[in-house]
Amino acid sequence: MLAYIIRRTFAALVLLLVVSAVTFGIFFLLPRLAGETADQLAAQYIGKNPSPEAMVAIKKNLGFDQPLYIQFARFIKQLVLGAQYKYGPDATTCHVPCFGYSFKNHLEVWPEIQSRLPVTISLAIGAAVLWVLAGVATGVVSALRPRSIFDRLAMSVSLAGVSLPIFFTGALLLFLFSYQWPIFDKLHYVNFTDDPLSWARNMVLPWISLAFLYSALYARLTRSEMLDTMNEDYIRTARAKGLIERKVVVRHGLRAVLTPLLTIFGMDLGLLLGGAVITETVFSLQGIGAFAVAAIGDNDLPKILGVTLVAAFFVILCNLLVDLLYAAVDPRVRLS
Repeated sequence: MLAYIIRRTFAALVLLLVVSAVTFGIFFLLPRLAGETADQLAAQYIGKNPSPEAMVAIKKNLGFDQPLYIQFARFIKQLVLGAQYKYGPDATTCHVPCFGYSFKNHLEVWPEIQSRLPVTISLAIGAAVLWVLAGVATGVVSALRPRSIFDRLAMSVSLAGVSLPIFFTGALLLFLFSYQWPIFDKLHYVNFTDDPLSWARNMVLPWISLAFLYSALYARLTRSEMLDTMNEDYIRTARAKGLIERKVVVRHGLRAVLTPLLTIFGMDLGLLLGGAVITETVFSLQGIGAFAVAAIGDNDLPKILGVTLVAAFFVILCNLLVDLLYAAVDPRVRLS
């Protein structure tokens, strides 16, 4: 088991390095290949009508006047050791971990992202709990009672959940339960440590809106996998040995279904931790998704770069955790 954990952790670190290299290439190599000069690149990282002195300082601070391999080495170094921007009148320090520095706003990117992380984490984790419980339970019951009234109704609702976009369901929930019937009025984010009840109350509608889409996907996937699994020979053998139906379903049927569910769950949760853009926009939540939208609108490349790296980190981290959970669900994975 220890060897499996070490292998998977090492693979995740290598993948993180590869993702960092790809991200660097998108932001720094591709513009060069497209014909942009160092001055044109530097102009994108500073405000409008920059002075010649400011342009020179930006080029030196970001290394645009150096070869690409040196720029990449600086890029990796600043992530783990921080960076010193010592040229120009606005010399400053980007502390560890340095995900970039906005020369337009003169702010480090990581503290801004860090302040918005609780919002996005609260949204993603709360919605994930809802969609896993609702989706898996619905899928299991539908598979055990195929073509029943519950099965047909559940799959119809699931089809609606997959088809309806989040901006529609979110706006509908706001209209019904915040304006028409002010059960959840004046929604705003409250820190969990300040008031857990108020935190949950203000997050209920975003959770339901986001979970409705994903629970529909999980219900359909669980139903499909369970229908195949419950017809396997080992399921019939377990029943022939006299195991009660609950143990057959949970220990043998559902356990076999967990592997594909864990796979997509790791991807879904990782992507949401990188920012649920539409949900945060609909409910005016100032999370990483809203931060990314604002950064794109301002054309603030260091912020966009920082969000990209943080989102990639969460996806890799969640997939690493899923790999470790595989070993608990299926011991055969440890030998792979």
